[in-house]
Amino acid sequence: MDTFDEYLRQGEPDKAEKAEIWKTAIGLQQVDGLTPSVYLIETARQNIEGYLSIGEVKKLIDNYYKQYSLKDDNSRTEEADKVSTRITEILGEKTFTFSPAEYLAIHRRLFQGIYPHAGKIRDYNITKQEWVLNGETVLYASAESLKATLEYDFQQEKIFSYAGLSRHEIIEHIAHFISYLWQIHVFGEGNTRTTAVFLIKYLRKLGFREVNNNLFAHHSWFFRNALVRANYEDLSAGIHKTGKYLIRFLLNLVNHENHRLKNRELHIRYKISANDTVNSVDDTVNDTVNSAYNTVLSLIKHDRTVTAVEISERLQISLSTAKRKLKELKDRGIVRREGSDKAGNWQIIG
Repeated sequence: MDTFDEYLRQGEPDKAEKAEIWKTAIGLQQVDGLTPSVYLIETARQNIEGYLSIGEVKKLIDNYYKQYSLKDDNSRTEEADKVSTRITEILGEKTFTFSPAEYLAIHRRLFQGIYPHAGKIRDYNITKQEWVLNGETVLYASAESLKATLEYDFQQEKIFSYAGLSRHEIIEHIAHFISYLWQIHVFGEGNTRTTAVFLIKYLRKLGFREVNNNLFAHHSWFFRNALVRANYEDLSAGIHKTGKYLIRFLLNLVNHENHRLKNRELHIRYKISANDTVNSVDDTVNDTVNSAYNTVLSLIKHDRTVTAVEISERLQISLSTAKRKLKELKDRGIVRREGSDKAGNWQIIG
């Protein structure tokens, strides 16, 4: 999508910043197969040029659809136009609060007047057939536990300490948090777009202000599929949850790295063929580097006295999972525990 690229090439900071935000907002509509109208594109240009404020753009778009009502399969063009404009407004604001209320508010602002449940936690269970899963669905949180699960995930992230972690380890943890948040699927519709906007705002809060938002403009579908793969497993078929694709996306987003982002590689039946080429930078983002036990190893390197209970709390995984990952590390000859589980410490072997 090369829309607004001329503003990025011209190098005028104010116009370039607005153009980037618009590209992100419009690109995110792809996750639901939506395409904004030509009218929205031209109106956005006037905002980038400084002729219209974002508030004026919103009014023009609202009036446009009051006068020109689209029907049938074209009706979601209105959704694409309005949500693109609202994403642009939110990303242009210098405000943010890390809380469940902020997450709900973003959804409400994006979809008010579009979905009757805008900003409301769903009260029914859902499934969604996914192309990347060959028609299967991720198991989303049950309606009865949504509020408690959402609050728990936010609380665990609030108390998590990034101190002593490398930049790569920080990105790995953010990937885990954002995949857990998305898997809850708090809303009936609009979860991915809401999560993406929240992620961008959260990254800014953490100090990552120079993120490559073009990733959302060009690879929003990859982002969604990466979230799906991070939350789906079918052990009977040898399919495991993997965060490597999401981490790959975030490394490009935050570190401006150049990992390959190909949707076909996320499909559960994808097989590497002789014609496939894998660049060397992708080789660094493999299952070993991005598996859960590597994140456990990172915590051990940071704190040699860390216990299984503390690992489960910091990584937001069950205690049994934490113990299993520790056992994997010990069985692989990477670490060993000296002393008791409570008072001992870890030794890094290899």
